[in-house]
Amino acid sequence: MKNVFLEQSRRDKTHEVQVTPHQRSAVWSLSLKAFATVWILLLCLTIANAQSTPWTLDQCVQYALDHNLTVKQSELAKSQREVELNTAKNSVWPALQANASQNFSFGRGLSMDNTYVSSNTANTSFGIGGSMNLFTGLRVKNNIEMGKLNLEAANADCDKTKEDIRTAVMQAYVQILYNMEICKVAQSQIAIDSVQVVRLELLAENGKVGPAEVAARKATLAQSRLTYTQALNNLKMALLDMTQLLELPSPEGFSVVPPDVTAFAVETLPDPEVVYNEALATRAAVKAEEIRLDYAQKNIALAKSTYYPTLSMNGGLVTDYYALLGQTAKGFGAQLRDNFSPYLGFSLNVPIFDRLETRNQVRAAKLQYSSQELQMDNVRKSLYKEIQQAYYNAVAAMDKYESSRLAAESAQEAFELAQARYENGKGTGTEFNEAKNNHLQAASNLVQAQYEYLYQKQLLELYRGK
Repeated sequence: MKNVFLEQSRRDKTHEVQVTPHQRSAVWSLSLKAFATVWILLLCLTIANAQSTPWTLDQCVQYALDHNLTVKQSELAKSQREVELNTAKNSVWPALQANASQNFSFGRGLSMDNTYVSSNTANTSFGIGGSMNLFTGLRVKNNIEMGKLNLEAANADCDKTKEDIRTAVMQAYVQILYNMEICKVAQSQIAIDSVQVVRLELLAENGKVGPAEVAARKATLAQSRLTYTQALNNLKMALLDMTQLLELPSPEGFSVVPPDVTAFAVETLPDPEVVYNEALATRAAVKAEEIRLDYAQKNIALAKSTYYPTLSMNGGLVTDYYALLGQTAKGFGAQLRDNFSPYLGFSLNVPIFDRLETRNQVRAAKLQYSSQELQMDNVRKSLYKEIQQAYYNAVAAMDKYESSRLAAESAQEAFELAQARYENGKGTGTEFNEAKNNHLQAASNLVQAQYEYLYQKQLLELYRGK
């Protein structure tokens, strides 16, 4: 029995598939490629699924703040101001440097006993020294303070860029919502015309209407489809504008979440004077110009610092080795020790006449300060104008919404009556088309007024820092 088992084992081994190392490598390579392909497909599906998920306004704003290139550029400018401030702060420290030199002189030279002889000489010297400004007319102090103001202004500029991005994203978001509603209205128009075409075709088969009326209704349906195509293209362009603000690679699959307007109600708008006073305290653009005004004031003090004398201190340690070539000299180490010499010095520089250069620099700094005052006033006036425009636009949108709501209700009722008359043969196609167009136009105006009011109201809230 044992021999039978051994024989069977030998047979099984002879039928085993022999895998070569090259085949193993090929299988392993295919496995890696398959794994990489599956991983890439999963990644693409994840990205596509993430992009196909509708975006809320908050998500759009936050994503834009994290990825928009303009915001990143303002952050880089802020980092550059941080480096400049660090450089200004480090200028209060002393500067330290080491030096070494080797000189050869050919011909007549100075000997060790301080007499001139006709011989070549060699001189080796070493030294370490430093210098420090003791008083520079407060120039260093003013430079540091101006560096701090520059950094604060860069922070304000960065905040202003983010405010502009928020406003742009909100405007693009509202534009998408508006175009979505227009597409819905256009689709409703197609649905109405399609039903009428089918109805008229049935009536034409029974001889109750002529072919001309059917052809006219089909032409109206074709025009409705063209209107929908145009509305859809406008929607795609609005989506493209939004995805470019978000720095997304493509608008394909991108959509937004419509807000819940079931509980929409017109609210009391804040007084523009109140909004303006709050905006003065919160808007980054105003803060940046105020900081630049302080910077211009410091620049005047910096220009005046040239009137003052400057005092600096320097000191160090030096030693050298001297030898006449071809003659015996004192040892290298001994000379370095004997010639070792520390030194300390002070330097005072008193300005007397600099061709009125300092005076003109002070004048230029004062003119720059006056220019910055005008710039700050201009920013405040522009802000006041923007708030007034947003307020009156919101009031106009509010009034337009109320009138559009009443018009839409009336147009809806008129359309239903015209449709019933037309389908019962008591009205003409022209009357039906006119009622339908009025109804759809009123619905479009209502949506436009609604979103315009929401946008202007939220814009006022942004000016208030909310």
